[in-house]
Amino acid sequence: MPQGLEMRLACWNVEWFDALFDSADKLLLDEGRARRYGVARREQAEAVAAAIRAIDPDALLVVEAPNTGARSGRSAVKALEGFAAHFGLRQSAAISGFESETDQELVLLYDPARISAKHDPQGPAPEPPKGLAALAPPSGEAPRFDGLYRRDLNGDGEAEEHKFIRPPLELDLRHKPSGASLRLIGAHLKSKAGANGNGKDREAAAAHHLANRRKQLAEALWLRARIEAHLARGEDLIVLGDFNDGPGLDLYERRLGASSLDAIIGTKAPPEKRLRTSETKVRWTPEYGWVPASARFYDAATGGTVDALIDFILISPGLAERAEPHWRIWNPWQDAALAREVETTRALTTASDHFPVSLDLRLALQSAPPASPIGI
Repeated sequence: MPQGLEMRLACWNVEWFDALFDSADKLLLDEGRARRYGVARREQAEAVAAAIRAIDPDALLVVEAPNTGARSGRSAVKALEGFAAHFGLRQSAAISGFESETDQELVLLYDPARISAKHDPQGPAPEPPKGLAALAPPSGEAPRFDGLYRRDLNGDGEAEEHKFIRPPLELDLRHKPSGASLRLIGAHLKSKAGANGNGKDREAAAAHHLANRRKQLAEALWLRARIEAHLARGEDLIVLGDFNDGPGLDLYERRLGASSLDAIIGTKAPPEKRLRTSETKVRWTPEYGWVPASARFYDAATGGTVDALIDFILISPGLAERAEPHWRIWNPWQDAALAREVETTRALTTASDHFPVSLDLRLALQSAPPASPIGI
């Protein structure tokens, strides 16, 4: 990675990263089975570290990071900083935000020599229940991500309450070499997967799937409301993570009016309010599924694998125009140059069912503020 004013960010869903640590957040480097099918814990841990070295980001959003729990005493930050120390990674500092209700956290692992990061959630803080008015602030501003969001998505005229199971991670990020200030939001939206049914009650299965799809779209709309607030203030913004959705991914998009990705990007908004990314057009191939793809999953229906584009790094339009962005999906099955790097390919395919996505930016040197007159 070039030094100077270049910055590389990445996001990566590391499949069942939590299973590589014990209840005291100690890394398990043994031959016990990882939650990743057919892989030992030592093997997966070494593969994750090797992949991070190959990508060499200044900051990496880890999706499905180890668990944090007030009752259990677990700490994702402690686990990942211990992981980095063991493998000697330059990304030696970690920061998290609001605790997830699952064993999957959102954590930024970063190089403290090049990046500083502060958890900086925005929006009205949650209030004790005082009726529905408490859920819809008079200002109309979207509530903080650990609160409740009201939106009518089933068309009955009554707004439903929605909450994040995994609240997005909001950070005030500083790039030390350039002095640039960035807003970063890391997200892991609810999976829209639902009950498949066994043929006996397909209507119930379809209803369950649609309910999950509405839930995911509500999370995306909530996230978009926060994005619009940052754009209105003229802030440089990066939104990244696993959206569990992609362009043209399923039939529910037409039924609900938009995909989660459409909502987050703002595809129907004026150009100056649309987030930018490299890949929003994909093609279907009978052999591999979607191309390009950021994940490869086992398909129980066919007994094979299917590829999907569901992991993204999105940036505000002003930043895109100034910073010469370059995106890369680290998928060795679809990147010929990467496929020739045998050790990196082995690490990526061993570590997770997702592939990392990276973004390189060239940031202008920020001028220092004028010195104050003496005596003031």
